[in-house]
Amino acid sequence: MTGAPPPPARLSLNQETVRQWSLPELAAGCARAGVRGVGLWRAPVREYGVAAAARLVRDAGLTVTSLCRGGFFTAEDRGERRAALADNRAAIEEAAALGTGTLVLVSGGLPPGSRDLPGARERVADALAALAPYAAAHGVRLALEPLHPMYAADRCVVSTLGQALDLAERFPADRVGVVVDTYHLWWDDTLDRQLARAGARIVLVQLADWVTPLPEGVLLGRGQLGDGSVDLRGLCARAGAAGYRGPLEVEIFNPALWSRDGAEVLAEVVARFTAHVA
Repeated sequence: MTGAPPPPARLSLNQETVRQWSLPELAAGCARAGVRGVGLWRAPVREYGVAAAARLVRDAGLTVTSLCRGGFFTAEDRGERRAALADNRAAIEEAAALGTGTLVLVSGGLPPGSRDLPGARERVADALAALAPYAAAHGVRLALEPLHPMYAADRCVVSTLGQALDLAERFPADRVGVVVDTYHLWWDDTLDRQLARAGARIVLVQLADWVTPLPEGVLLGRGQLGDGSVDLRGLCARAGAAGYRGPLEVEIFNPALWSRDGAEVLAEVVARFTAHVA
């Protein structure tokens, strides 16, 4: 990238966007490209070793903007709920060790055979109440992420920013906030109002585009920035108007990107971010 301008300061690269890279490759590639923020995922971090991963990113001069993910609180079985709380306490400890104050939470879907969305959401609230003091003691903020309604049955009963805020607002803003992911929320005609309502509860903004037809289904069909229907710059501006000044984390699950050279993908992300977001 000799002679190229530095990447925008708020750009962060989520690890899943360049899933083909190992953790050392991610750290070296971001440092080489001048990208200073990374969002990490628990499985590869644990495989590498949490303490070793913390040293790696720190020595590369990187800031960990988030850890994905905790959550999955909606089981009806008490033993399963206890296990979920234990796993989330471990996630909080991992986030603290990595130096990030943001643990992204995905609520979980409906239990098998259930049709009770309100009941599932109440179990999410119960889990947040149990975990928020523990997270605060570790300097970590819980960040509840609403996912597109197509995930409501199997992955996330919290589908809109309004629903996420209904849960988050039961707790102090410095303990429980929300994630704004453009891929999941761009379609909602109440989004502007909910962003203004969210204000200081916006913990993280994540970026991906929505392309049609979805090339790999709803989970792996996220589009490269600028390839789809989302007004990325406008949405980020509205989050900014609500007071958000934090990182803008590019999180794209897409096998077509994973099949390419990681450095090439990162260079494209930087160029697209500059053209469509910054």
